[in-house]
Amino acid sequence: MGDLEGSRRNIRAVIPSIFTIGNMGFGFFSILASGNSNFVMAAWFIILAILMDMLDGRIARLVRGESSFGIEIDSLSDWLSFGIAPAYLIYGFGLKSYGVWAYPVVFFYVLCGALRLARFNVKAHFRVSEERKKFFQGLPIPGAAGILASFILVYSLIEVQDPARGISWIMNRMPFIYGILPFLIIFLSLLMISSIPYGAFKSGSVFKPKSISFLFFVVAAIFFIVAYPQNSLFLFFFLYVVSGVVMFIFKSLVSVKSRIYPETKEK
Repeated sequence: MGDLEGSRRNIRAVIPSIFTIGNMGFGFFSILASGNSNFVMAAWFIILAILMDMLDGRIARLVRGESSFGIEIDSLSDWLSFGIAPAYLIYGFGLKSYGVWAYPVVFFYVLCGALRLARFNVKAHFRVSEERKKFFQGLPIPGAAGILASFILVYSLIEVQDPARGISWIMNRMPFIYGILPFLIIFLSLLMISSIPYGAFKSGSVFKPKSISFLFFVVAAIFFIVAYPQNSLFLFFFLYVVSGVVMFIFKSLVSVKSRIYPETKEK
């Protein structure tokens, strides 16, 4: 009976690891594609790696296959796919012309990604709480990689002179973002090692699966993704990155206001 239960535990641990390996594989393929200057393919590989990363955690919780080994291999995969691969991609795509000045910028991104994952692992091993299930401390590294990869996908529409496949108010801002890429990378790096809370969306409390708002959101999202795939990805990651900053500023202002104008307690 004990051997049977042990076999079941091993199977539950292996299933999510398959998706983790898929994450690692797509990250490695992205590096190879970037080395061949196929930046669009490299960006899509990172998006696929993000999809694998989303699935492995959910499947691990579904089959109760979470383990210390899974946490470690997942972080190694994340560092390759969302740390090294995006840095190599964005260097080849938009920073190579800066010469050696681009080296510390992309290395800073890789370093902050490693620090972010190390901090997450320590907390995952020693402190599991409801708060951690609802929020991440700092921008998750897939979010940082996602906005860089999706930027390249949108910018590629300009390079092939096919702006009709994009939304004009997003496409018109791509040259500006291209011009501030070094600052964007530094900003994303600092967000990863910050204490700004970002939604984890693990509890499913944002949308109820059977609610009208959930159905409306799903239909709208599917329509938008089918009509404008590159733009929808960029907009999703952009809103996620901005959401943490906006919420942090809002909470800080509320906290300052409460200290300046403390509420008087009724006697």
